[in-house]
Amino acid sequence: MTTVSSPIAGRAIGLAAVPDPVFSGAMVGPGTAVDPVREPHAAVSPVDGVIVSLHPHAFVVVDAEGHGVLTHLGIDTVQLNGEGFELLVNKGDTVTRGQEVVRWNPVAVEAAGKSPICPIVALEATADSLGDVRKDGDVKAGDQLFSWQ
Repeated sequence: MTTVSSPIAGRAIGLAAVPDPVFSGAMVGPGTAVDPVREPHAAVSPVDGVIVSLHPHAFVVVDAEGHGVLTHLGIDTVQLNGEGFELLVNKGDTVTRGQEVVRWNPVAVEAAGKSPICPIVALEATADSLGDVRKDGDVKAGDQLFSWQ
């Protein structure tokens, strides 16, 4: 079983509340979302694993069991072309849960007209394979968001 931790501090809101139909409809996969604290901070790895996809606004970490976890920093933030994001690791790096991956500023994301809400998605999973999914309440970076069988 894989435990997926929150990559950021904020308020868990669940995927259904994400203002993007691709995420809210779980088309990418099941998971949850976090409305981040409004201050510059680093998003951290939600699991131990390898960075297999890395963009300023999103990253995927695959753990030893082959589970891929997507962290997407904001909605439509690809349109910011990396502005306001700083990569702290490289694609192919091995990371540990809680290790800083991307520094970003949710306030700047909002100022650019984008939502700072962050989906955290279990790629290639089914809703039945996730347990204890957090959909509300305050979370700190490192708090459990869901488990994955």
